[in-house]
Amino acid sequence: MAQQPQLQLPKGIIPLVFLGILAVIFLSKTFVTVDRGEAGVLWKRFGGGVVVDQPAMGEGFHMVAPWNKVDIYNIRQQNMFIKDMEVLSSNGLEIKLDVSVLYMPKISELGLLHKTKGENYSEVVIIPEIRSAARSVVGRYTPEQLYSSKRDAIQQEIFEEISKKADAQYVQINDVLVRDVTLPPTIKEAIERKLKQEQESLEYEFRLITASKEAEKQRIEAKGKADANKILSASLTDKILQDKGIEATLKLSQSPNSKVVIIGSGKDGMPIILGNN
Repeated sequence: MAQQPQLQLPKGIIPLVFLGILAVIFLSKTFVTVDRGEAGVLWKRFGGGVVVDQPAMGEGFHMVAPWNKVDIYNIRQQNMFIKDMEVLSSNGLEIKLDVSVLYMPKISELGLLHKTKGENYSEVVIIPEIRSAARSVVGRYTPEQLYSSKRDAIQQEIFEEISKKADAQYVQINDVLVRDVTLPPTIKEAIERKLKQEQESLEYEFRLITASKEAEKQRIEAKGKADANKILSASLTDKILQDKGIEATLKLSQSPNSKVVIIGSGKDGMPIILGNN
């Protein structure tokens, strides 16, 4: 049986293949693309590590030495939602909060953030600081205040506390939103009963005030009428009544209807008018 001829590569092709592979690796390490809403932090293997004294790489195409490295960060605003965060009120009752934190890295200090916190900075900075701020703030209030009137104030205080602490760690906090406050069921029911009773009491007081004002209005109107009648009675002297009677008699005498007028025959000398009826 005849032997098959073996395929042999030219001796010069192997070094070329090896150089080609090195070239691909070299190019892949040399060219870096930073996408939209991102920024890059340069790490120099032979130049001091993470670059912190220069601005981060912006969006677009960049060339770097193949022995260096670029770490990419999302610099858009991000939302971290923390559910059922357990804290204690001023009287020691356990409260659960649902909180959203809107944050982003400080672009001007992105190198320092990368050097000191790393790419998982949200877990290193945001979560511990929001828990600390929530415990500190909620501990100043009663469950009733948390449930009803003070939620906006609590939200603002948590935002102010975490902003100061995160800012020192190269993270910018844009807002803190308290989504929900969960109280122990017995406490919640007691607060709701109290609020209902207060509402009913306010409604009852309003009805009393309204009724009192209406009674006062009627009293004033009645007094006004009585005073008017008193003044009118005092002004109706006999002379005035006689004059009014004479005026009425004159008007009636001018009427075409049949009648008999007897002058001076009525009470107090007033005329008597006899009609055809």
